[in-house]
Amino acid sequence: MRKILAFTLAETLVVIGIIGVVSALTLPNLNSSTGEKEKVAKAKKIYRDLNEAYSLAKIKYGPISQWTKNDSTSAAKATRVAERMIDYMKISKNCGLSVNKGCFSSSNVLYADGTNGYTSPDANNVIYKVITADGTSMGFMHYVFDVFYFIVDIDGPNKGPNRSAVDRFAFYIEGDKNEGILPGGGSQMEGDFDIDYDAYQWVIYQENMDFLKCSNVLNWQTKTS
Repeated sequence: MRKILAFTLAETLVVIGIIGVVSALTLPNLNSSTGEKEKVAKAKKIYRDLNEAYSLAKIKYGPISQWTKNDSTSAAKATRVAERMIDYMKISKNCGLSVNKGCFSSSNVLYADGTNGYTSPDANNVIYKVITADGTSMGFMHYVFDVFYFIVDIDGPNKGPNRSAVDRFAFYIEGDKNEGILPGGGSQMEGDFDIDYDAYQWVIYQENMDFLKCSNVLNWQTKTS
């Protein structure tokens, strides 16, 4: 009589169980990695969009250091910069300087390390606020002299986690240096990673959010993921 080789029911159940355990362990990591890659891609896109809008506005109006010569307040300067740049962006909602109009989430923003951070831009009457056509919240803020900040929530006003360098980003420009718009943070991208200063730049230049898992071992030269 010819023997038929096959798995027994018990063996099949064991294999299915092992597959289930492996899937339970790996799928959350895969989902997390995919979500982080999507956020990195969104952050880089808005970074490109900001620089493109500034480049086009610069052709028409000159460098940003010349735009606000006749404006005396931070609110007026933020408005001037915003109005000139959004001419070259697709905007779905314009809240201007008004507060609590829903261009940003009303929740406080967390720092990159997850600790409690600062008040939502939605409550600030010197930040000019809009929502772009792709649902990104964006705020234009004058800081000092010819330094302007661009505050971004890539998830828009209705989604979290409202955490710096995860879905909240900051970019800036120093008009007198003529370097264009740069990711917020320190200017020295060297040495060990410092989550307090390097997170925005890390996402844009290293294209990952691995600091959420192992910020204490990363550095700019050899351990970039």
